[in-house]
Amino acid sequence: MWSNFFVQQDEEGRIGVAGAGQAGGLGGIKGARGQRRVHKMSDSQEGKIKLAFFVSIIGVTLTVLGMGTEFWVELAQSKNFSGNQTCQMAHYGLWKGCIRTLWVADIDPERTSCGPAELPGESNCTYFKFFTSGENAVIFKKTTNKNLNLAAAILALLSLTMMVMGSICIAMSLSKGVPFFLKPASFCFILSGVLVLFSVLVFHQSVLALLSSDHSVPLHHELSWSVACVGSAGGILILGGFLFMLLSLPFSPWQKCFPHKNGAT
Repeated sequence: MWSNFFVQQDEEGRIGVAGAGQAGGLGGIKGARGQRRVHKMSDSQEGKIKLAFFVSIIGVTLTVLGMGTEFWVELAQSKNFSGNQTCQMAHYGLWKGCIRTLWVADIDPERTSCGPAELPGESNCTYFKFFTSGENAVIFKKTTNKNLNLAAAILALLSLTMMVMGSICIAMSLSKGVPFFLKPASFCFILSGVLVLFSVLVFHQSVLALLSSDHSVPLHHELSWSVACVGSAGGILILGGFLFMLLSLPFSPWQKCFPHKNGAT
């Protein structure tokens, strides 16, 4: 009787220990899975992300500067076209155009056309009506192609939207301490750079369409510094996107391509 009692107590004790061990094992497995899911970035990786983000911010700044100014292209008459002491030239961007009247005496004698736009003179600027009434603008008897101008402006706005989305992804990645948002950020910045470059190409086509609309007034045209800002911004944004893509990889491409000599030996 007593032997059966001790045997039963011993078996219950073993079962209890086994149950506790299984519960502890399941808890350990769940904890390990939770640790695997949350992958915190190191301080060095966070510093690299901030550096790549600084590069991208430079591209964003140049894009905003180029989009907000009206020096995308300069159209200049011959400085002796009017036959008096003044000449006229025009410069415009995505949203606004300006007609400037300059003094011929201020122009470089070796220059045949009126300009550049930085010279002192009278300026008359107006916003385009592409986005309101849908009217084309007339510059020196030449008519703009509103479809191309609208396309260039829309592409620029889309690129700016993608920059904002990419910046939000990087801010979330740095605040949460996880590299998960680096891949969507790289996609947003690369796409924004491509859209910016396409905007410049479409704008250049709109300038050519403007020049071919009328040939009664000969004009000299050249792309100005706003286009240089936007074009440089497109390249910088694409570079920043590729940097984020490299940082999102689970391994270091540099160490993969150039392993240490100690590891090789």
